[in-house]
Amino acid sequence: MKICFYDTKPYDKIWFEPAAKEKGFEITFQEVKLNRDTAVLAYGYDAVCIFVNDTADKETIEKLARYGVKVILLRCAGFNNVDLKQAEKAGIKVLRVPSYSPSAVAEYTMGLILAVNRKIHRAYVRTRDFNFNIHGLMGIDLKGKTAGVIGTGKIGQEMIRILRGFDMEILAYDLYPNKELDVQYVPLEDLFKKSDVITLHCPLTKETKHIINKEHIKMMKDGVILANTSRGGLVDTEALLDALADGKFSGVGLDVYEEEDEYFFEDCSNDLITDSDLIHLTSYRNVILTSHQAFFTEEAMRAIAEITIENADSFISGKNLNNLIK
Repeated sequence: MKICFYDTKPYDKIWFEPAAKEKGFEITFQEVKLNRDTAVLAYGYDAVCIFVNDTADKETIEKLARYGVKVILLRCAGFNNVDLKQAEKAGIKVLRVPSYSPSAVAEYTMGLILAVNRKIHRAYVRTRDFNFNIHGLMGIDLKGKTAGVIGTGKIGQEMIRILRGFDMEILAYDLYPNKELDVQYVPLEDLFKKSDVITLHCPLTKETKHIINKEHIKMMKDGVILANTSRGGLVDTEALLDALADGKFSGVGLDVYEEEDEYFFEDCSNDLITDSDLIHLTSYRNVILTSHQAFFTEEAMRAIAEITIENADSFISGKNLNNLIK
């Protein structure tokens, strides 16, 4: 099997090269992202391997099909960047990595919550300048507070376990509640009204896009903490900025951003940033924005590489496609 690997970073090669070599697959690593203009690089390949900010829209998939691509290998769980209807029409299979390390994302999310609550990022900057004044760094005890978890898949379940370790009351919401899960499911409005901390762990779909919006933010408690390590489109950035300006949130921890495609995973430190919302968001001292790294552990990268290559092997060998997106 020949695989055209898009949006390559140095750490991708570390994990994918040995996994592919073991199966006898040939990978060509491309630094560019997949889109309608770069699809031509996949000419003559059996598969493309893509990540969260690659674009597999209708036109791109049409081109991939003409170039002979038979399968799209997603090295992530989310698939909102793939036109599944067009892929099916073109006869291209789409396989993903549904679970790699739920604990990696959940642990990172908890880190963001702790950091924005106790102002650890601000304290770090102060002490670097030998400013040991703690005024303005007060947080709250999480023990006894209420945490609202939106999305109770594998990552959400791991998050619930961690939050319980802090002796927090847990409320949960999911479009498809897990009846076997020992957690209190509530209507979304109740979760917003009662939670001191809200954390998002659901996929980006038509139903969940902008689940954090102006109307829902109004329902929340003043001083609520919000964390999002799932997909940027879950949060209406304009509504979030308005609420931050009004002092609604005591802290916001984001590992994703609605318009992150152009910037995340890249070094833009010498570039002129023209995204006014991104500039505005990073200006708030009670906001921590990181670059989509919640998944980024050794264990997760190993699992992503192994499962992705196993997906490719299952396809080429005619085995059951357990991770096929239908």
